[in-house]
Amino acid sequence: MRQQLITDAVLVRNYMDGDENALSVLIHRHKQRIYSFIYSKVFDRDITEDIFQDAFIKVIKNLKLGKYNEEGKFLPWVMRISHNLVIDHFRKNNRMPKFDNSGEFSIFSVLGDNALNAENQLIKDQVECDLRRIIEELPEDQKEVLVMRMYKDMSFKEISERTGVSINTALGRMRYALINLRKVIDKNNIILTN
Repeated sequence: MRQQLITDAVLVRNYMDGDENALSVLIHRHKQRIYSFIYSKVFDRDITEDIFQDAFIKVIKNLKLGKYNEEGKFLPWVMRISHNLVIDHFRKNNRMPKFDNSGEFSIFSVLGDNALNAENQLIKDQVECDLRRIIEELPEDQKEVLVMRMYKDMSFKEISERTGVSINTALGRMRYALINLRKVIDKNNIILTN
């Protein structure tokens, strides 16, 4: 109980002052979130374990060298180290996934790549399957607009005429469809990569 009351910043300071147990408390406190984050990217328990251990080796080195000055932001700092190690892992294995999901329709960008090897084709098929499953969960009006726009390549003017709603309503439904897709993707830790 007492350990939960000690902040990360205090534990980091205690560790830097020679209290080895402070690091154990930090690792125990954050292990599940860091481990889950890494696993959600690599989908392999052994690789996740390796990256997790590498992350804390790096944490220890940086703390011993006095290179930590995140002012109480221990978890985001370790997550950033873990993220960089995940990227390094993919680079070493020439399997860099796309982490980009910032553009408005970027969720669908993976569907347009025609030059795919066998592994990428399997991934593409899985992404299409996942995406269809998620789209089915959308409210009917949002699903209708999204399918017309993304799969039938219709303009918002055409969608407006077909559905009998204004262009602004069609745009709004598309916007909400994308927002809801992202929520489902984030909630279920679905990785859409190619």
